[in-house]
Amino acid sequence: MQTQKVKQSILVVDDYDEFRKLLKIRLEHRGYLVLEAADGQEAVEVAERELPDLILMDFNLPILDGFIATQYIRQLDTLRNVPIVGVTGHGKEYSQNVALAAGCNDYLEKPLDFEELYLVINRWLSKQSNQQADSRSNGKEDH
Repeated sequence: MQTQKVKQSILVVDDYDEFRKLLKIRLEHRGYLVLEAADGQEAVEVAERELPDLILMDFNLPILDGFIATQYIRQLDTLRNVPIVGVTGHGKEYSQNVALAAGCNDYLEKPLDFEELYLVINRWLSKQSNQQADSRSNGKEDH
């Protein structure tokens, strides 16, 4: 019996429907399960309910901005180690510093370079998979 590989999930948080749809199409084409949220509050709720493997977080969002949503997500034990990549069209240096201070692991500027996006996603999902494998093997070893 062959085991089915579970798709890694990515939560795309952006208030522009067209941008979310574009990312959804591109990421699903690469084999990811894509979850969506249109504002910061919805992002926190979807993340808490679905436990995505990675979050792409816009910063300029209604209800809760992406910085505050990221801080809320980082306070949740189940999501504390989920990679969050900040994505915004605002000035790079300011947004990058604030994003990292809020708890993002990485930062990308709009308009997105999709090849760079894929590299960043692969890098963080690979690190996460390796950490999970290490913690599983450490838990099984007899000392």
